[in-house]
Amino acid sequence: MNNPFRSRLSGRLSIIVVAMTTVILAGCFGDAKSWRSKDITGLMPELAFELTDASGDTVTADKTDGEIRMLFFGFTSCPDVCPATLRKLSRAVSGMPDQWQNDTRIIFVSVDPQRDTPERIKSYVDFFSDRAIGLTGEEKALRALSKRYRTTFGYDDPDAEGNYNVSHSGAVYVFDRKGNARLLFRPDLTIEDIRTDLVALAQESGV
Repeated sequence: MNNPFRSRLSGRLSIIVVAMTTVILAGCFGDAKSWRSKDITGLMPELAFELTDASGDTVTADKTDGEIRMLFFGFTSCPDVCPATLRKLSRAVSGMPDQWQNDTRIIFVSVDPQRDTPERIKSYVDFFSDRAIGLTGEEKALRALSKRYRTTFGYDDPDAEGNYNVSHSGAVYVFDRKGNARLLFRPDLTIEDIRTDLVALAQESGV
């Protein structure tokens, strides 16, 4: 014989269980961010390199520990992608609140060490932003670094004057304060998209 009270109680318990499950799931996933760029958390290795800075000294990623870092491969003779990317990144950073600007770093790695001396690279990045540093190294080290982040570069045949183009990716790899790979900025992102994600990342790991 069916018990109406038990049926109503069972129904109410089912509703309560569903409601509690919804709350628990919201707690688990409510903090997930809607990044405007590609989330590469756990898909790329942490930031690590050993390159040459503007003073000709060997530097490693540890020098920028505690900062939000944007890693970009290019070369100073680049006619389009490099200046456009550096301009976009610098404008995104300059529009951030002051406390986050000082914790954000653009790392430009030249993959054209034959022409790009440390001095030339410094002059190049300084033109775009005081939050940018320029690095380079021997081709073997540059190949290893680009492979680490699943990209590559190549050199075209030189013309009669010895000039040549360098093919490379336009992607920007973004690392948090601990050096973990977090985001991938594509060339089609707007300055506002980039700034929004940088601020969110800075707030997430702010101290």
